[in-house]
Amino acid sequence: MRRNRLILCRQWVARMASIIETVVALVVLLAILVAGVRVLLEVQDLVLAPDVDEAFTSFLRSAFNVVIGIEFVKMLAKHSPGSAIEVLLFAIARQMVVDHTSPLENLVSILAILLIFVIRKYLFVPAFGAHMPGEDAFGTSSLLAAREQALRDADAEEEE
Repeated sequence: MRRNRLILCRQWVARMASIIETVVALVVLLAILVAGVRVLLEVQDLVLAPDVDEAFTSFLRSAFNVVIGIEFVKMLAKHSPGSAIEVLLFAIARQMVVDHTSPLENLVSILAILLIFVIRKYLFVPAFGAHMPGEDAFGTSSLLAAREQALRDADAEEEE
């Protein structure tokens, strides 16, 4: 009986955490909509600004923040490591492009991006994306599909 109560308690906590996570995602989505309007207004400021470079940097900062926010909401909705990796990639790219980092910081950022892609390519597990490398969106191996097509072509040649 005590074990059943513990299981029910854990299920309730998981449900509540999921509900709170959804509410947070909705609040962030609302903030993204507000920030998106701000990005559109910054385009107007860009045209009228005396210092175009500073205005463009401000525009890029706002645009990247909106994109990172969108990816963050997708990460909350999908619950996949692939979504988290996309958020990291955009955050690193934003730092490099907008913050005008030093050459050493740029090198570290590039190495971080390289490491993310190397891990994704060589240590890939199905949870990191929709499908394995070399497979199409339906989970069919492109190598297997090519082999089957070659067999069909060979059969067609034999019939002729």
